[in-house]
Amino acid sequence: MNAILSPNFLKHPTINHLNKLPILLSPSYTTTPSPTQVTLTTINQPLTSLQCGTLLQSLTNKKSLQLGQQLHAHTISSNTLQNNTYLYTKLAAFYANCGRLGEARVIFDRIVLKNVFLWNSMIRGYACNGQCTKSLVLYREMMSFGQKPDNFTYPFVLKACGDLGVVEIGRRVHCEVVVCGFETDVYVGNCLLAMYSKFGEMDMVKMVFDRMPDRDLTSWNTMISGYVRNGEPKESFLVFQMMGRTGLVADCATLLGLLSACVDMSSLKLGKAIHAYVVRNDLARVNGFLINSLIELYCSCNSMVSARQCFKEVTWKDTVSWNLLISGYSKNADALESLRLFCQMVLKGVNLDQVTLVSVLGACYKITALQFSMSVHSYIIKQGFRSHSMVGTSLIDSYSKCGDLACSRRVFDEMAEKTLVSWSAMVSGYGLHGMGREALSIFHDMMDIGITPDEGVFTSVLTACSHAGLVNEGKEIFHSMEKKYNVQPRLAHFSCLIDLLGRAGYLDEAYEFIKAMEIKPTSDMWASLLSACRLHKNVELAELSAQRVFEMNPKGVGSYVCLSNLYASENRWDDVEKVRALVRRKGLRKPPGFSFTELDKVVHRFLVGDKSHEQKDAIYDKLNELSQRLKEVGYKPDTSSVFYDVEEEVKEKMLWDHSERLAIAFALINTGPGAVIRITKNLRICADCHTVSKLISKLMCREIVMRDIRRFHHFKDGLCSCGDYW
Repeated sequence: MNAILSPNFLKHPTINHLNKLPILLSPSYTTTPSPTQVTLTTINQPLTSLQCGTLLQSLTNKKSLQLGQQLHAHTISSNTLQNNTYLYTKLAAFYANCGRLGEARVIFDRIVLKNVFLWNSMIRGYACNGQCTKSLVLYREMMSFGQKPDNFTYPFVLKACGDLGVVEIGRRVHCEVVVCGFETDVYVGNCLLAMYSKFGEMDMVKMVFDRMPDRDLTSWNTMISGYVRNGEPKESFLVFQMMGRTGLVADCATLLGLLSACVDMSSLKLGKAIHAYVVRNDLARVNGFLINSLIELYCSCNSMVSARQCFKEVTWKDTVSWNLLISGYSKNADALESLRLFCQMVLKGVNLDQVTLVSVLGACYKITALQFSMSVHSYIIKQGFRSHSMVGTSLIDSYSKCGDLACSRRVFDEMAEKTLVSWSAMVSGYGLHGMGREALSIFHDMMDIGITPDEGVFTSVLTACSHAGLVNEGKEIFHSMEKKYNVQPRLAHFSCLIDLLGRAGYLDEAYEFIKAMEIKPTSDMWASLLSACRLHKNVELAELSAQRVFEMNPKGVGSYVCLSNLYASENRWDDVEKVRALVRRKGLRKPPGFSFTELDKVVHRFLVGDKSHEQKDAIYDKLNELSQRLKEVGYKPDTSSVFYDVEEEVKEKMLWDHSERLAIAFALINTGPGAVIRITKNLRICADCHTVSKLISKLMCREIVMRDIRRFHHFKDGLCSCGDYW
């Protein structure tokens, strides 16, 4: 049997580097090389056991699987392996370190006299390759055979306990560590810190840390990352300050932990200070993870200019770099830029992963880019991501939020493995479109096949009941959560029930429910009640709700606008001006209204009274035409939707400048008869635009699917799917 070693083999430090062909190993050699010097001529004698062991150790450190397999073949062909426990042990360790646990276990089982090094190699291999249960089983076998663990055994046993989350077993192993006297070993101590951090027991982490006689940089880094992992980012900076007083200098792992803390705290100032330190010490060149963490920080703080600058400075952009920026733009209300980046990523041939696809699908639904979603779906099928449940769930969500429930349901039905999140996405999709009965049907189908709903599913189904006005059904589900399913209602569920009662006009019941709650009401709950009061024109309760919101969330401009609009609808213009003056004093600004529509995979955005579009003349001509034709069939503008004290004629003109009407006119001009018009609006659709959209759908024989900030409206034949309930 001949085995050829590739040129990389010659880079081993024990072998002289010569720019010639690789060694050809054969059963016989002309010379006997030492383990520190091998010539590149054809060797006619086999390597000795010691030479093979030395080379195997090197290949183990480098995880050079192919070369190690070739060397394994050589030991067999040269009969060096025969009855050689030393080489068998080295081979088992090699395969375990390379993640080939099947081969390693076969060799391991053949060895009669197993030393501690062999046991440790196997325990480590299982622990580091996602087979933690087997690692713990092997550890117990090791103990039962009378082999004593050492300070190289326990770190990987503790890692396995932490990864599995087996708290009781972890504590028992900790006791064994103490009994064996290894608690003072810094490496073992660091692994104890990591294990308890994974358990979420930061008190134990602190106790172990305080008892450590010696601490290295890894000890401090583990403490920093532990506090971040367990939702205490401020504590991580306190630990960092303590570390500085010991004279230790932060390394890349320290900075990564601190940047994660900055992300959790949305602390742009601290993040910039760390960025400056990274730049001064040229650390980004050494560690690519740092620049990605900086991109993540700036995205989380809505500082996209800085995030983009970091991205540009990366000489080698990996998939994570692209994903962070795509996701960042999507989360920070620039979905168009997310889609542009995705297109660039594809054109540059960067490898896409599940995170990429989930992020871009999330950007698609934010601007109702249905055609783009379909293209991404096609790409998913071609690239073999179809079987990934996370991607499938994102497709369900994207299609439903782009207004195509049929496609959403088709993806759902074709999924080979439906997770709880997949079911929740389908329930949420039906609810978003006001199809509460269908949402309830999916909810019950899920339970019929034995899937127990969690908090997320209950939030989805309660929201669906709210959008469809299913008060009794929603109340029944809410009260069954704890009694029937042992799920404790959270803040989101209380908010859903308040919204359900408020929308349906049960304002007093909603108010009494808030007062009777055992938990403290949030600003969102009071905001839901305020919105319901505006809908049902209950000024007194609206003022009370608004006062609560202003106290709890003084910078939330939406509640000020809601109260102002309620006053305007009641012609209380002095009160309107008082609220607007308050908004100006606080320096708050209402977000401008805009609408999106997609044409040939290009998304067009329209602001209120937009005159910047290249087809503006044709759009306004179309609007004038529609206005005349609607008046001919009896349309009368509902100027109560204009919250300004101006003349009626001016109010009517302001209504026809609304962004969704511009988008509808653009779509009518550029699409053929019968094509569905899809619009996304960033604010709630006003009553008059709702009426106009219904009339246009009948007049032009076109279906208009519009998503506002609350829900979907399907306008067809002069009617809306919401039944004028939104």
